[in-house]
Amino acid sequence: MRIHFIAIGGSAMHNLAIALHKKGYQVTGSDDAIFEPSSTRLANYGLLPEKMGWFENNITEDLDAVILGMHALTDNPELLIAQELGLKIYSYPEYIYEQTKEKLRVVIGGSHGKTTITSMILHVLNYYGKDIDYLVGAQLAGFDTMVKITESAPVIIIEGDEYLASPIDRRPKFHLYKANIAVISGIAWDHINVFPTYADYTRQFELFIDTIQTNGTLIYCEADHDLNEIVNASKALVNKIPYNIPDHRIDNGITYLLPGEVPLEVFGDHNLMNLNAAKLVCQQLYITEQQFNTAISSFSGASKRLEIVSIMDNTNVYKDFAHSPSKLKATIEAVKMQFPTRKLVACIELHTFSSLNKDFLSQYDSSMSKADVAIVFIDKKTFIHKKMEPFNEMDVQSAFKDIRIVFFDDISLLETYLTNMNFRDTNLLMMSSGNYSGLDLVNLARELNTFM
Repeated sequence: MRIHFIAIGGSAMHNLAIALHKKGYQVTGSDDAIFEPSSTRLANYGLLPEKMGWFENNITEDLDAVILGMHALTDNPELLIAQELGLKIYSYPEYIYEQTKEKLRVVIGGSHGKTTITSMILHVLNYYGKDIDYLVGAQLAGFDTMVKITESAPVIIIEGDEYLASPIDRRPKFHLYKANIAVISGIAWDHINVFPTYADYTRQFELFIDTIQTNGTLIYCEADHDLNEIVNASKALVNKIPYNIPDHRIDNGITYLLPGEVPLEVFGDHNLMNLNAAKLVCQQLYITEQQFNTAISSFSGASKRLEIVSIMDNTNVYKDFAHSPSKLKATIEAVKMQFPTRKLVACIELHTFSSLNKDFLSQYDSSMSKADVAIVFIDKKTFIHKKMEPFNEMDVQSAFKDIRIVFFDDISLLETYLTNMNFRDTNLLMMSSGNYSGLDLVNLARELNTFM
């Protein structure tokens, strides 16, 4: 098979390219810019394009398939040639289905927790040496790549994103996988550039349920009121299994599952709900509850999901991918509940199109109220890059309904503010889907004052 990737440098795209290369396919690709870690990883497999840019001679009649990434535009010269030649053009979710339509497909959907639930399932199945394929949105300990597709594995675990499949396929990705077993972790409005109203957004989850194969299984969070209504109203012929927060206790910063007193390395109500979803999926795959508990106790979390940066006496520094209002609120509450006697300094970088839209900003109402010190950072260059109207501190405080919020749009000023604070008996939580303008969080943690 000869496969060409247009926009090979994307997170999912380059991992799929590597997976198909490992499968023995002849893989080529192009992009106008490829960043780390994609460039090094592609180079390690001989898949990094020699030159950046789009070249019409990359597209030839003998290609079996062209896989189109979301980063490409509809007038991409390689895409236009592929269309002119009548080649089969797939989005990457479409091609994942094409490669796995004879397998049992487990698809993890929802506005939050997808990566963690998928990672938990993979951790448990890997613990017991199960032969599985997968697609996950973060690099996991013990896994070489974020995508694996083989001939032998009977099951694939897929993190199912609700964003669009490709520039020429405007369907949400998770609609294309046709799940046999599906999870919906909850619904919180996101991607307003594509789904301008909450009704538009929730409709995608109604349609997702309809894509579950007849007599399949839907595992869903019953703590989410709107999701409950959608599931109960659905006429889909599927087995519906609800879940909630499992019984647990917290002692000296460690969470234990009850009744077995199973110690966990992760914490927070949202992660405990994620754990219950993963357990129910694993039970569908013939992993017993006892087996699950044994394996999950060593799960340390997905990358950038309450990932520990530093532990110094009574000061922990965490980084987290949280960026939407629901994720922000849940992550702050998790750290406060786990360490109730410590102060919490919480900082969020607003970085996505939705979070930088003034019509959406009010969704952050009271989302940082549990933090002792609440900080919002927006790199002023981001507004210029996205051609959006800048916010000031008053805009942010008004939208968050929190006059305590300290606002920064210059990373050097934020770094100075944090290093001048007293972090004795205080945790720091740095949340972003970006990178804080390249701020070195490990170095920042070393510079915090924990001795005043």
